[in-house]
Amino acid sequence: MEIEKEYLTKKKYEELGGELEWLKTTRRQELAGRLKEALSLGDLSENAEYHQAREDQANAEKRIREIETILRNVAIVEGSSFDKIAVGATVTIQPKGKKDKVQYSIVGSQEADMAKNKISVASPLVQAMLGKKTGDSFFFESPQGIKNYKIIEIK
Repeated sequence: MEIEKEYLTKKKYEELGGELEWLKTTRRQELAGRLKEALSLGDLSENAEYHQAREDQANAEKRIREIETILRNVAIVEGSSFDKIAVGATVTIQPKGKKDKVQYSIVGSQEADMAKNKISVASPLVQAMLGKKTGDSFFFESPQGIKNYKIIEIK
């Protein structure tokens, strides 16, 4: 089974690296202290502090594994000029028959944020337009039916 690349900007890569470092050092120490303190309270069967600390520890370890997997399979995306749609590009598209235009930055799944028009390379919309050039038309199937678009600009 081939592991998919995780596309990240250099900024996001550095953010995740910082988070990983914090989790492995500061957070682990903090949780170990909480566990030690909770253990000193006695009876573990009714010790809410202990159970919460164990749950927090499990969540921190899970996040460490997630970040390590992401960073192990990372492909850093540098913004530059694009002649075809690819990860890292910013694309302006227009629905066929309408005047409205929308601009999206194509990013990896870790950076997707529709509120900021950052759309994941794994999304059906991006999958339908990957490799296309300015002026090309494409379509994709949305829950509302087939949508047709034209690529206005790629940066």
